[in-house]
Amino acid sequence: QVQLVESGGGLVQAGGSLRLSCAASGRTFSNSAMGWFRQAPGKEREFVAAIDWSRSSIYYADSVKGRFTISRDNAKNTVYLQMNSLKPEDTAVYYCAARRTVVPATRRDLYDYWGQGTQVTVSS
Repeated sequence: QVQLVESGGGLVQAGGSLRLSCAASGRTFSNSAMGWFRQAPGKEREFVAAIDWSRSSIYYADSVKGRFTISRDNAKNTVYLQMNSLKPEDTAVYYCAARRTVVPATRRDLYDYWGQGTQVTVSS
């Protein structure tokens, strides 16, 4: 079992930055691929970014490529999402997710554990 707790969300103006954190406990964190997803009101939960245990495989959604950076600190059991140049369309609840494998994925149904989410609101 893995418990995930997100933090770092908030209200920011367009063009600003936020850094989300996801603290993991339980199963060995370094054996888990990690991902970030987001869900805006009335929309499906969508993939944002994913990272493998060794940080050698990293994926991004086209909509955030060049603006967001996913990283992880295995010693701290924490994964991060640095979000720069934020846009109003980035407004959503952001969720951290973990897989029971080292291989990252972009499909949400391939993730086994989920956090409760943190709200990100970008004002225009």
